Amino acid sequence: MNSFRHVVLVAAAAALVPMLAACSQVSENADKADTAVTAPGLTVSNARVVLAPVAGNPAAVYFDLAYKGAPRVSLTEVEVEGAGMTMMHDYAESAGQMRMTMADAVPLAEGAAVTFAPGGLHVMAMDPAADLKPGGTAKVTLILSDGSKVIVQAPVRAAGEER
Repeated sequence: MNSFRHVVLVAAAAALVPMLAACSQVSENADKADTAVTAPGLTVSNARVVLAPVAGNPAAVYFDLAYKGAPRVSLTEVEVEGAGMTMMHDYAESAGQMRMTMADAVPLAEGAAVTFAPGGLHVMAMDPAADLKPGGTAKVTLILSDGSKVIVQAPVRAAGEER
């Protein structure tokens, strides 16, 4: 019996080796990808970090979202590696003037694209680190109300570049 059990264990281990190698390749490829997804159904495109004209002033983060997933999910937070803190903002009219306001959680719905762009919804990245430079990339993490996340490597652009 012991030799039979030993043969079965050796055969099982041998069968697992290719699977372990495949897992290793998936991990290596995930590190190289521009987008890491743990938020099923959320697609992020056109992400970019735009630096302010004056070094040290807040940078702006823009992107487009498409969602095909569970109802009643919202974008609640955006983190930018290399920034002290972030805030989601929008513009609203107040006393006849357009003013920047804090944005609440942004609801996501299937088939309803959401755009973070100049003059509308956007993310302010406060206290950007000096190593955020045009031509580089910044790790941007979008966090949903259900705790799921999407991580994007967004290109960093200078103030005068296309936003």
